[in-house]
Amino acid sequence: MPARSKPPHDATQPPALHPRNRHQGRYDFAELIASHPPLGRFVITNPYGKPSIDFADPEAVKVFNRALLKHHYRIEHWDIPAGYLCPPIPGRADYLHGAADLLTGPDGEVPRGNQVRVLDIGTGSNCIYPLLGQRDYGWRFVGSDIDGTALACARTLIEANRLTDHIELRRQAQPRHIFHGLVRPDDHFDLTLCNPPFHASAEEATRGSQRKWRNLGRLDPKRKLPVLNFGGQAAELWCEGGEAGFIARLAQESAEFAEQVVWFSTLVSKGANVDGLVARLKRMGARQIRTIDMAQGQKRSRFVAWSYRGDAKA
Repeated sequence: MPARSKPPHDATQPPALHPRNRHQGRYDFAELIASHPPLGRFVITNPYGKPSIDFADPEAVKVFNRALLKHHYRIEHWDIPAGYLCPPIPGRADYLHGAADLLTGPDGEVPRGNQVRVLDIGTGSNCIYPLLGQRDYGWRFVGSDIDGTALACARTLIEANRLTDHIELRRQAQPRHIFHGLVRPDDHFDLTLCNPPFHASAEEATRGSQRKWRNLGRLDPKRKLPVLNFGGQAAELWCEGGEAGFIARLAQESAEFAEQVVWFSTLVSKGANVDGLVARLKRMGARQIRTIDMAQGQKRSRFVAWSYRGDAKA
């Protein structure tokens, strides 16, 4: 008897999320549609007979994100320009909560309120980390980017949701640098976040997109598909040296701002890049280095956090 093929992974039930993540279990599509009715026209039945959306459809993913943000975070206005990166919100929230654990005090509680200040490197047009972090913890954010169009869109979101007192935006005018030219002499940050570009070239980014299509089971030569299924501008997707090169520069520059930041952190998409980053951080004199694993559905990821302080607390 031929072996039965396994059904595709049920993307509506991401396991192993952080305990504080609002997206536990299956998505409640009835509640999401009640919060944002336009989602209704994108809902389909997945191979498990459960309501879902076509995660290979960029417009469906964007409307789905809008519903999640409205329902769970009271973000009434959210949009991104065509061709810009549309983030997976449960995964972005997981990074935020895992990083928040670094700031936990002696009472075991994560500090909340605007006394906590966070720097988001590469905030993008979606501004997702500042929006989630402000709603979940009440923190103040500085979001940075090298892309003026992305920052203009992020500023529209901040103003539309009346968050200008909580989220500041800055443009990094020196693309070769990360903290230099961005962090001011009087700045102090409890935490930095970063979702670095994955790829080393546009060609590599395109190959990565094609792999995503295959993983989603949607590669169809008769169907006209977008080049990148979740969008993304060049600066969001690739940079010289790829992820390894970017996080090496991040680590190198971080040592020069050791007195102004309690915890630095970055997502590391490729597990093979972790050891090199940790070795570099040790050479730079980091006194605490932590690698935190995460899982959303079949996707496995992690972030690395480090501090130049012996007892790093906010």
